[in-house]
Amino acid sequence: MATTNDLKNGTVLKIDGQLWTVVEFQHVKPGKGGAFVRTKLKNVLSGKVVDRTFNAGLKVETANVDKRDMQYLYKDGTDYVFMDTVTYDQLPVAEATVGDAANFLLENQSVMVATNEGVPLYVELPPSVVLEITYTEPGLQGDRSTGGTKPATLETGYEIQVPLFLEASTKVKVDTRDGSYLGRVND
Repeated sequence: MATTNDLKNGTVLKIDGQLWTVVEFQHVKPGKGGAFVRTKLKNVLSGKVVDRTFNAGLKVETANVDKRDMQYLYKDGTDYVFMDTVTYDQLPVAEATVGDAANFLLENQSVMVATNEGVPLYVELPPSVVLEITYTEPGLQGDRSTGGTKPATLETGYEIQVPLFLEASTKVKVDTRDGSYLGRVND
């Protein structure tokens, strides 16, 4: 248990049986009446964002979220299997929990897995990853000067838009938050 005065960005609260992360908070002391805390909360599982106001000093239940560096091993049916790099324990994580992160996961890649009481909550990737283009249409002569893009399939099977001059077997840096092309990587 903590009070609303202890809230910080990233704190995980347990409200009505659900876990919410504090995205931002603001302590407000109006001229009349009692102080209060205005917060923006994000549901850990669904990603839904809500605004919520608490009276100052109100007791709130905090949840213990354990974030660990884990290595992605393989996909087993609908589960993705991760290994704790310290204890070598293996943790199966459901496809729904992995979500869009699956578009950028390669075997042996290190990621952050957040758990609460042993239950996986989400998988956090680094801000960008380097992946190889496995297929893209060849660029035409003269296309190199224009700012056009074309679809390219990455080694994970995910498709992104890349500049026209890129060819298959080129390594590219991809933003894991929105799947955008960040640049070519030279070996």
